[in-house]
Amino acid sequence: MTRTVYNTATSLDGFIATEDHSLDWLFATDSDEAEEEIGEFLKGIGALLMGASTYEWVHRHESEKGWAYAVPSWVLTHRELPAFEGEHDIRFASADSDDELRALHAKAAESAGGGDLWLMGGGKVAADLARLGLLDEVIVSIAPVTLGAGAPLLAGRVDLKPVEVHRAGDFACARYEVVRP
Repeated sequence: MTRTVYNTATSLDGFIATEDHSLDWLFATDSDEAEEEIGEFLKGIGALLMGASTYEWVHRHESEKGWAYAVPSWVLTHRELPAFEGEHDIRFASADSDDELRALHAKAAESAGGGDLWLMGGGKVAADLARLGLLDEVIVSIAPVTLGAGAPLLAGRVDLKPVEVHRAGDFACARYEVVRP
């Protein structure tokens, strides 16, 4: 059964990116163990969903390497975004209402083919999915840095139940079940 899992890194004060959408802070830490965990996590992923800012950051910093994911990838956007070279299953879509977000989530989850749907980035998208009862799990790797401002980890109330906490390199890692509304 497909689960929707928001797996991301955050600063200690709860931001996933700076105000100008930079992730440079994330790469200033020892992340080898955390990267190994992401490698294991990816083995269970059947599709991914992300916001436009996450996609743009990946494109800006990884386009020379090419798109790294062989699963259907959904990008929530209202604007034209640059494409990666080559053939990739990247689908651009918008969802302006709860009903449209439910429908898009259903398509993305179906495209996962029984694997999990990874919400790769987007604190507002994660909070909206949780509010609609569509988010199952939140996994956060907490970096030992504060940003003071930026894109929030979750842009809205989400009630969580702790499942696991451990250390991976410089990161404190926590896994939570989402408490359904």
